[in-house]
Amino acid sequence: MDIDKKTRNDFVRFQRNEITESIVYTRLASIEKDSANKDVLLKIAAEESGHGRMFHKLTNESPTPNKWKIAKYYWLARLFGLTFAIKLMEAGEANAHENYDQYADFPELLRLSHEEQEHEKMLIGLINEERLEYMGSVVLGLNDALVEFTGALAGFTLALSDSKLIALTGSITGIAAALSMASSEYLSTKSEGDKDKHPIKAAIYTGFAYVVTVVALVTPFILCSNVFIALGIMLFMALLIIGLFNYYYSVARSESFKKRFTEMAILSFGVATISFLIGYALKVFTGIEA
Repeated sequence: MDIDKKTRNDFVRFQRNEITESIVYTRLASIEKDSANKDVLLKIAAEESGHGRMFHKLTNESPTPNKWKIAKYYWLARLFGLTFAIKLMEAGEANAHENYDQYADFPELLRLSHEEQEHEKMLIGLINEERLEYMGSVVLGLNDALVEFTGALAGFTLALSDSKLIALTGSITGIAAALSMASSEYLSTKSEGDKDKHPIKAAIYTGFAYVVTVVALVTPFILCSNVFIALGIMLFMALLIIGLFNYYYSVARSESFKKRFTEMAILSFGVATISFLIGYALKVFTGIEA
């Protein structure tokens, strides 16, 4: 079938995308240690390669793969995990598949858009990644640290009025709370008897998430002597952590970013506001000056 120049250019672009993603999946398979996950990745790579060959029949061209995209998703998988990188890439491919639907004269594209896309989603669902098994533990540590610690630091800001003292008090409180949360997660996971989750690993994930959050929120009070400026930076850091984590979570778990972000932000900043007012009230009524 003869195709016009615009259609040919679109098909070449689609072809390049399929070839690129085939290489991405192959590279991810080469670094994956889990044999079951490796097999799934190689199956998806083979399907993407087949899509590329289908487009080759229509274009009779051999475009070069996108090296930037290959490097991008390879390092995203290295840094943030296999599932996050794949789902982020597939979200982009889903948009590309929507473009396939406009070519009703090419049944091959309609088949690829509907059947193969669903098959790839099914295969991606088979991927089992340890860090996602412990996502609940990370959420527990992160949520608790953000809600509890933004409130504590906001309260300390008016009650103590000294940035270094706030940082010291906050650090001691945060480390103690992290150890407490890790211990609680260990006992909780052990009592649940979940064979897929190891109690010690669950405790480590929870404690680590809590400590990282504490460090990020305390740092402004160490670097800035003005407690109100430090408080503003701390709240910005809290919002940034909420945004970054919920973006990661929404991609990895295929959930709504807006809903989770709004919920966590309201909780954290609501508690911070109440604690700030309590700190002010205690300072006024007790007459204690730090």
